[in-house]
Order: sequence, then C-alpha cells, then structure tokens
Amino acid sequence: MASVRATPGRTPQGPRPQAALATCSSPAPVQGHGEAEEEEEEEEQEPAEVSGRPCGSLDPKSGAPIHLCILWNSGYLGIAYYDTSDSTIHFMPDAPDNESLKLLQRVLDEINPRSIVTTAKQDENMTRFLGKLASQEHSKPKRPEIIFLPSVDFGLEISKQRLLSGNYTFIPYSMTTTEKILFLSSIIPFDCLLTVRALGGLLKFLGRRRIGVELEDYNISVPILGFKKFVLTHLVSIDQDTYSVLQIFKSEPHPSVYKVASGLKEGLSLFGILNRCRCKWGEKLLRLWFTRPTQDLEELNSRLDVIQFFLLPQNLDMAQMLHRLLGHIKNVPLILKRMKLSHTKTSDWQVLYKTVYSALGLRDACRSLPQSIQLFQDIAQEFSDDLHHIASLIGKVVDFEGSLAENHFTVLPNIDPDIDEKKRRLMGLPSFLTEVARKELENLDSRIPSCSVIYIPLIGFLLSIPRLPSMAEASDFEIEGLDFMFLSEGKLHYRSARTKELDALLGDLHCDIRDQETLLMHQLQCQVLARAAVFTRVLDLASRLDVLLALASAARDYGYSRPRYSPQLLGVRIQNGRHPLMELCARTFVPNSAECGGDRGRVKVITGPNSSGKSIYLKQVGLITFMALVGSFVPAEEAEIGAVDAIFTRIHSCESISLGLSTFMIDLNQVAKAVNNATKQSLVLIDEFGKGTNTVDGLALLAAVLRHWLALGPTCPHIFVATNFLSLVQLQLLPQGPLVQYLVRIPIQLSRDPSEEQLPESKTDSSIRTGVPGAQYCILPLSRSPQGLAKGFRARCRVIDDTLSPSVSFKTMETCEDGDDLVFFYQVCDGLAKASHASHTAAQAGLPDQLLTRGKEVRSRGQTLHQGSLLLSLLLSGAWVSGSMGLLILISGSLTHLPHPHPLLITRSQI
Repeated sequence: MASVRATPGRTPQGPRPQAALATCSSPAPVQGHGEAEEEEEEEEQEPAEVSGRPCGSLDPKSGAPIHLCILWNSGYLGIAYYDTSDSTIHFMPDAPDNESLKLLQRVLDEINPRSIVTTAKQDENMTRFLGKLASQEHSKPKRPEIIFLPSVDFGLEISKQRLLSGNYTFIPYSMTTTEKILFLSSIIPFDCLLTVRALGGLLKFLGRRRIGVELEDYNISVPILGFKKFVLTHLVSIDQDTYSVLQIFKSEPHPSVYKVASGLKEGLSLFGILNRCRCKWGEKLLRLWFTRPTQDLEELNSRLDVIQFFLLPQNLDMAQMLHRLLGHIKNVPLILKRMKLSHTKTSDWQVLYKTVYSALGLRDACRSLPQSIQLFQDIAQEFSDDLHHIASLIGKVVDFEGSLAENHFTVLPNIDPDIDEKKRRLMGLPSFLTEVARKELENLDSRIPSCSVIYIPLIGFLLSIPRLPSMAEASDFEIEGLDFMFLSEGKLHYRSARTKELDALLGDLHCDIRDQETLLMHQLQCQVLARAAVFTRVLDLASRLDVLLALASAARDYGYSRPRYSPQLLGVRIQNGRHPLMELCARTFVPNSAECGGDRGRVKVITGPNSSGKSIYLKQVGLITFMALVGSFVPAEEAEIGAVDAIFTRIHSCESISLGLSTFMIDLNQVAKAVNNATKQSLVLIDEFGKGTNTVDGLALLAAVLRHWLALGPTCPHIFVATNFLSLVQLQLLPQGPLVQYLVRIPIQLSRDPSEEQLPESKTDSSIRTGVPGAQYCILPLSRSPQGLAKGFRARCRVIDDTLSPSVSFKTMETCEDGDDLVFFYQVCDGLAKASHASHTAAQAGLPDQLLTRGKEVRSRGQTLHQGSLLLSLLLSGAWVSGSMGLLILISGSLTHLPHPHPLLITRSQI
C-alpha cells in the first residue's frame, strides 16, 4: 500500500499534490481490539522510548488549527487528525499504549490540537486522562476543546462506508466505483480497526462542523487533499508486510488442545529466539521495542552498553543471579487494582511479597555494579526504602501458610492481642465442647445413645443427636427443653440452654476473627497503596533490565557482535553477516558482507540461479539493520549502521482474500509504498518484482522503478534488488547519468540521414561488452525467426568503458557446474549470473526427467527469438531510455510485420 511521509528533515519522493498520499499496515500483529485481554495482561506498562515531531505535524506557532480524533480500546490507540493548513488527514496505525496513555500525551504535546473528538463511551483510563486534560485551565498552550460524539458514529462498518463514499479531490474522476474502492484500499489501512473507526469519527465531526467551509453552500464539502501517515520523528517506519516477510513476528496456533480455539504462540521468528525474558513485563517491553525501532543514538548506545557489560565473562554469574530475581517480578498493577476494589486474593500477598523482595535484591545487586551505566544507577537510586517498608509490613503481618490453608487472609501471632485471645479460645473449643456434651447427655432421654456439641460459624453452638428409629415424622423431632433447628445427615440439631449460654458467652468466634483480620488487611492495603507509586518505576526499570539480559544471553549463545552507529554514513556496512534464523536451521551457513552508500554505491542488483540464496541475503541485510535499530547485538563480525529512517520490502506477497486484491496488485502496492515514501535514508529490499505479470511488462516496471530512484541522484534510497531478469543488465535498461555511466559507441559507420536505404559496411566486433566489470564480451543474438518476425537482425554495440558509477553495482550468487550438477556456494560476489538454472531447481523439486528434457528443448529453441522480441518490445514501448552520449543501438534489416518493410534505424531521438 502506497504511503508518503512528511517528517521534517525527510523529503518524501513520488506523487506530488495530485497524488494520493500515505497508508500503512499495523506495525505488529495485535489482538482483536474488541476482545478482552487475559487477566494477567490487563495492565500494561510502557516507558517512553522516543521523542520528536510527528510526520506531517504543524508548528504550533503557525496558528492553523488541528482537529484530533482518538479511540482507545484494549491497550491500543487509534489516532487521526485533520490539518487545516494543507487540508490533509493524518493517521497513526493502531499502536500499543499503557493505561496512563503516555503515547497519547506525547502526540498531544507534538501537534497541539484545537479540539479532541472521541466517543462518549469510554473506559476509566481515558475518562481520567480527558478529565485531567480538561482541568488544565491555565496551561500553555491553551487546553483543547473536548468533543464527545455518540459511539454509533464510530462504528466500524459505518466508518468504512464514510471513508469509501467521501469526495476526495486526489481521486481521478474517471474512476469507477470499484476502482475507487481498490484505490482507497491501497491508501487507507483498513486492517487497523481502531484507525478506521477514528477516521470515520473524524469525517463525521468535519462534516458536522464544516471545518473551513462554514460560509459556503451546504453542497460544498470539507476539502480533503490527501491522507498522510503520522510518525514520530525518531521512530523507524516499518510496516506489517516487512514484519511478516522478515519473520520478526510469527504467530502459530498453540499445540495444546485446550487452546486450539484462541491460543497462539510465537513461532520461528526473530522475536521468538531473542525473547528470553523472565517476567511478563520484560516480554511486553521487548515487543514494544520491536514495534518501535528508533534512531535515537543515545538510547541505542545505552542499551548496547548494558548488553556488552553482561557479555563479559566475569559478569556471567551476576547476569544469571539477576535473571533469577527477575523471574519473581509479577503483575503488581493488577494486584494493586484488586486492592483498590477490595478484591485481593489470598495468593496476591505472597506474590507481592516475593516481587518486593526480588526488587530489593535487584537494588542491592545493582549498587555493586558500575554506576557509570545509567540503568544500574537508576535501579540503585529509585528502588527506594518504600520497598523495604512494604516488604517488612507484609512479612510481619501476613501468615502465608495459614492464608493458603484456610483460603482467606490470616495474620501472624502477636499482631493483635484480641485476635490472639479469640484464636486461643477457638483452638480450645474441642475439649471444652466435649465436656459440655457429656453434661448434656446426662439430661437427655435414656433412649438417646450419644450426643455432641458443635460450633458452626454464623449459626453458633448446637446440640447434635442421632436420629432414632422411632422419629419417623417431623412431630417426633420435638424434645422437651430443646429447640429443634434442622436435620442433616441423619442427625438432629437443637439449641439447648447451655448452647444458648455459650453463644452469649463466647459469641461467633470465627466470624469475629475474620472481621478483625479483614480490618487489619484493609489497613495493610492502605499502607501499600500509599506507596504504590514506587511500583511503576520498579516495573519500568526491571522490565528494561530483563530485556537487556535476554538480548545479552542470545548474543552470548549465538555469537553476535556490537554494531556501530554513524550518523554521517548514508547506508549500512556489514562484514560477514548471517541470517539469525537461517543459521539455526541450516547445518552450515555461509556469511556474506553487504555495503551500500558512500563510495560503494546505493543500488545493488543481485542475480543468481534459483535457490542460490538471494532472498535470504536480502532478509539478512534487513534483519541485521532492524536488530541494530532496536539496540541489540547483531549476527555479523562487524556492522556499521548509518541513518536509517525506514525499511521497505517487496519480498513475499502477503495475500489475503479480505483485501480483495490480486497478487500482482499487492506487489505493486508494496513497491508503490517504497517509491512514494523512501528517502535517501531509507533501506529498500526488492525480490523478484515483476514476476507476477508477463516478462516484458514486469521487466519494464522493474526498470522504470530503478530509473526513477537513480534519477533522484544524491537522494536515492539504499536499494537491494534481487532479480532473475538478466535482460535488465544485458539490454542496459538502466539510464546513463551521474549514477550509472554507460559509455557506448557504435563500431560501424553511422548514417546521418534517417532516410538512407542502406547502411554502410562497417567493422564488427566479435561480441558486445555487457557493462559488468569482469564480464566477457558476448553477442546479444537476435537470430532469424521461423515466423519471419525478424530477418537478418543483428545488434552491434560496444561499451568502450565498463567502469560503472559507484552508486550502482551488480552482485551474483557464486555457483559451479560439476557435470550435470550445480553446486551452490551461497557466496555473494561481483558480476552477473549467466542463467537462472531453473531446470536444476525443478529437478530438486521432483519433476519427472521427461518434463525437464522437454523444457530444455523448448528453452533452447525459443531463447534467441525471446531475446529478439523482448528487445524490440522494450524499444517500441519506450522502456529503454538512452544515455546522454551518442546513439544507443543500431538495427539494420527489415521487419515483415511493419506496414511497409524498410530498414529500421533507431536513434536516441527516436527512442
């Protein structure tokens, strides 16, 4: 899906005002926003990771109003706003946020909206946030107007209809309704449900207020000139397709039969192999870092400093001890919430006690570590004595064993003398009641063989006697001097004078003890809640330490190294990099280097046989860059990462029936997003683009995309392209210019008059140089066709200088033919592949030999005709654009399919 970013300092390329702008998928797989999360994940903590101005935001000093629409549900935030300065709508894909809504506060600080539109149906967190915002009467800048709309205006279906039926000036009027729907589907992220609902609510507000057209006729709608993606400046833009194809996240059905319906687990993914966090909060923070890679070098280096410290051999024992302590950090916010509601469970006290004491252990350990590392210093200072006070209170008051045994809160002895006295009485009741029962039996009828005195909470003391055979009817239960209460399990229960006396003397001991212990529990809860603020910082720092310990553990086991960041470097430099997932699955893995930008070129064209590792190489570059941007060590000997603001991919087609788009249309959307959005700091990975349509059209599109980027000159993105279109280089479809230098001369006497019938005789070279360093001379044969499409054709040209511009280079995957076998070295080297060796790959896939033999025959017969027709099609379609020097190619002969056969002379002006 195509998108345009407008972050200050980033100049988006692609369509200008008349083009449709921006879209993006969700940054990471999320749960359905309408579903409640599991109880243990109900609360989320999220440290503020980045700062900066949002993409396309307005300078608050300019005074142009901004109208913001927000939705919050199940831990995710949907944001859209209308900028009156350029009449565009900005949106942010569904993003995770914690219950304190730190991300929303950051957005408000950046864009300073005039009004905030939201639904009248809000949860407690959003209500509290909006109430606090409305109470800031003297705040600067001025507090925004808060507008509540009915929740029906934010319905998903009605929001979709509102978006699809809008009158947008950037949509060509010639489009049909179906074409308009497809067009908008490639612009607006309909898979981000909260964002779609926020956009629908914003459109409803704009139509009701008639922003900007208040004095115009009612049939004139609010102008909307485009949609733009909203991105904070220091974030690296990565869309859902990139997360999917690079296998950063990968959800799989849970193998447990009890979780088949709803349970998911992390499959083989980068997150899966790096997630060694011991506490739930660490895992959530790691996922948050993955969904928000940053360009903040100070933040990234601070993470790497901690990882490097724990990788030192002498610090291994300390890392393991800290990891064990982090395993006891539990869901404290959920426990605190239960305390506020007086719903505390018996086990919550033990969990809280272990969490607090583990936090104190972390504090003591970090005080012995170098305070030059900021994280250690923060933990040592901010884990205050309030934690020790809480732990001491809980340890002195709560009887953990008794609480678990009786399944209710109990206190230790010597806390309350009254409780201790009543418990003593309760403990002595059995022997005392036995003596009372003996005296009661003396006063009963001799037919009653035995009796007992029992104590039942809330009922009191009762005399229990067995039911006699003569007691058949209810009237037979009456005994003089006793009050019948009930019959249970063949025994009759009565109140006697002595049991009534016991009730008056001892009372309901059990309930009295429970009431007094509950009162003590409430007092203890008040003490804990009064110091609850310390837990927020504890979880933030503990989760951060947990993540960095997990990354250090993975770096130690997998042999990762520390990357370097160079803001002055435009591109990436990777020495002997490895694919972090593939090296775990393959018995041997061949590392490869990668370098782009500077004097090593911005565009890498990678060719090679099928199954030679081109796609793995592209993913390897993307994953190493991504890992560096989240502050992790990387699988390479050395890695230097320059300023990267986005990663775009066109590697796999993420097909979905719900999208309503063909596979090739999805491919086009992915490439369009890169074309419209990529800047000189962006990394673009393209694999086999153009294979979804016929060869000529696919090759022409690929050449056109590369020509577009090369024409940008110094602002060209860093591009890695893997392709089997060898004609891209053989036919020299890349343009001449400062980035790609093809110095061509025609080794024959050129005719200056296009009307001449004959071409002079000339000397011919035995071959044509391909323009690839180290490549041999070769003929581009356009041989005779049995159908007579081309007769006597021969193209003769020679590259007299095959030194390419440093901004583009050609790479291939090294192979060796051993008889009929093809040996893959999986090593990237300079040059151009000679063939795709598709038949070898087909044989490995198990196709019958007769099919392979027939395929080779058809290929050998049709290869020369295919090259000739491909060249002519590209020339006639204008895909071949000549350079700035001389004539590009000269073709002599006659074409039988032309209206009037005549010698054809193609010059630069004609092309």
